[in-house]
Amino acid sequence: MELAGRGEGEQGEDGARRRRGQGELATEVLSVLHRAPGPVTASWVQEQVGGDLAYTTVMTILSRLLAKQAVVRSRAGRAYVWSAAADAAGLTARRMRRMLDTEPDRDAVLASFVTALTPQDERLLRSLLNPEPPESAERPGGGGRGGR
Repeated sequence: MELAGRGEGEQGEDGARRRRGQGELATEVLSVLHRAPGPVTASWVQEQVGGDLAYTTVMTILSRLLAKQAVVRSRAGRAYVWSAAADAAGLTARRMRRMLDTEPDRDAVLASFVTALTPQDERLLRSLLNPEPPESAERPGGGGRGGR
């Protein structure tokens, strides 16, 4: 299902309207929310995205992002205000986790992922999974008085 409504696209090089690709509007909305000074209204998002994007389209995108837990909303008077649920890295991690959750053979997916990492990324992943213990934990007796 496409997120863009009729006539809601960007101007192409030839002057014709170009329809945004699926997910492109959601990405734009999330980008706007990341740059926002704090929780903002759907109208504010609509203004920032620009073009002739309908308010109802913005609300549909925000509602879908809410269902995916990519945004949060709270009441501000009679309206809702919206903000991104996490930073870009957190959202990417959430998407990766959702993709992993859909696969029946998690072991194979994770093994393929790890074998495709660059050596630098593999070192980073190892350091995240096996952090260096604090210096006091390395000493015999745990570094406390009396050795116990």
